Amino acid sequence: MEILIISGLSGAGKSRAAICLEDGGYYIVDNLPAEMMVKFAEFCEAAGGRYDRLAFVYDVRAGEPFQRLTEAVDEIRAKGLRCRLLFLEADTKTIINRYKETRRSHPLCGDGCSIEDAVARERAMLEPVRSRADLVLDTSTFSTAKLRSTLLTMLGGGGAGALHVTVLSFGFKNGLPPEADLVWDVRFLPNPYYVPELKGKTGLDEPVRDYVMDAGVTEEFWAKLTPVVDFLLPQYRQEGRTELVVAVGCTGGRHRSVAVAHRLAAHIEALGYTVTESHRDMGR
Repeated sequence: MEILIISGLSGAGKSRAAICLEDGGYYIVDNLPAEMMVKFAEFCEAAGGRYDRLAFVYDVRAGEPFQRLTEAVDEIRAKGLRCRLLFLEADTKTIINRYKETRRSHPLCGDGCSIEDAVARERAMLEPVRSRADLVLDTSTFSTAKLRSTLLTMLGGGGAGALHVTVLSFGFKNGLPPEADLVWDVRFLPNPYYVPELKGKTGLDEPVRDYVMDAGVTEEFWAKLTPVVDFLLPQYRQEGRTELVVAVGCTGGRHRSVAVAHRLAAHIEALGYTVTESHRDMGR
């Protein structure tokens, strides 16, 4: 089991980081006292793999000395569990701007001090935690996408398997699928609909697949399509995407789009990505 504790300055992006990690397969627990982290980790270990990636978010809201956090880290590690401490920070100007944009109050501004003073106080309070951190990340210039991709790469979730690809076939006569990120139009390929013995079959039937995929124009199209797909998927993954929908369309969505989508799904899976194959209009 892997345990990650996310701490750092208020406004540095802990909540966003938690959302990104949740998308990456982590079970997130926010604002849990340090002592309870140890007990919760024990519970998750006893669950037998149900919570194999666990992340705690810990900050000044806990209202306890930060020494307890470092003690909790030591105790969890003493139990033989892998535990890392991630510290997020940002420059003071960036944090002030983020609070102005969200119109929220800094948690240390309760006594009427300015945000700048509150950030300085919190930075000093958290220095012992920062010094113990396994990973320190300055998010001052990060977009959400950059934060996501950086976190998943730093924490070992940046491989191909972290991107799930849905390959979807459809018929243009029934409308474009609104969830599609990429759309390939294959209406230029030979149409089995006009072959009497193939008309009643679908692109999942071998005679239809052979008719479509063995055509010269299809072979040329495939030779151009696969390098583009091979290039694009890592780029989307680097951007921080965890889900991608690739749609392949023909007129009715029963023959050409199904055959190409089926082969494309197999190609993407062979690259190491997790793939779901779906045929929206095949049964219409």
